[in-house]
Amino acid sequence: MKKLRHLLSLCSLASLTLHAAEVAPAVTRLPLWPENSIPAGKETEGDPAIPTVDVHLPAPGTANGTAVVVLPGGGYGGVSMDFEGVNASKLLTDHGITAFVIRYRHAPRFQFPIPLEDAHRAVRWVRSHAEEYKLKPDHIGIMGFSAGGHLASMVITRIDTGKPDASAPMDQISARPDFAVLIYPVITFVDEAFVHKGSRSNLTGTRQELWQELSTDLHVTANTPPTFLIHGGTDKGVPPENSIHFAEACRKAKVSVELHVLSQGDHGFRDDAIRNEAFGNLTRWLTRNQWIPQPGS
Repeated sequence: MKKLRHLLSLCSLASLTLHAAEVAPAVTRLPLWPENSIPAGKETEGDPAIPTVDVHLPAPGTANGTAVVVLPGGGYGGVSMDFEGVNASKLLTDHGITAFVIRYRHAPRFQFPIPLEDAHRAVRWVRSHAEEYKLKPDHIGIMGFSAGGHLASMVITRIDTGKPDASAPMDQISARPDFAVLIYPVITFVDEAFVHKGSRSNLTGTRQELWQELSTDLHVTANTPPTFLIHGGTDKGVPPENSIHFAEACRKAKVSVELHVLSQGDHGFRDDAIRNEAFGNLTRWLTRNQWIPQPGS
């Protein structure tokens, strides 16, 4: 009898383990660039010498073919992998979206254009793996938080559609996302009242001639993809005027844009109620624009 109970217990444990694996697939970390193409160096979770992509899959049977490249923030001096990486990915995978979190290179070892090269590569990498992950190549989005939002905004304003004659097949693939989500993003490098000076300094160093070029609200064009922005109204670190400037530029360029400036909300959305409100607004936008299928479709 004891043996039977022990066997049933083991079966139950195996069943629970299998069920947990089905609900929350393991995260896979892969290199973003070819092996040995980037010099090795000291590695920490938030400060990579060799950039990586973490693949977060939806539960089996729930994937809808949409993918999002996630660029966590960190002021270009770190990569915030908790809320802005892991937790954001859970929101996406819970809605059937495959999330790809990028550990990109940053200061003090790397400055512009290195982070942008990693971000462009990330979009190409995901699109090149569309068949493997059962993705729709025209449903590849980008999501950035804070300085990661600035990086995402560079990707959608400095459009790279690939080089058809490139010798490397990866370089022939378009790095233009099909949509963008910018969450309390750094945008301006020239409007001193609203600049996040740490991000600007880390990305550009002493090269003040880059400030105008990297103020992304000044470079929105009709080719910028549809964009969702959300910002806390009490954000003092990166004031909401950053998102407002970018949304105004999208409106002038006739780019589809949705902007939310919450009445409250500090930088980072660490408050549960604020975070839930922000993610609720985002989910509705994704559904309305069919990046998440409409219920019953």
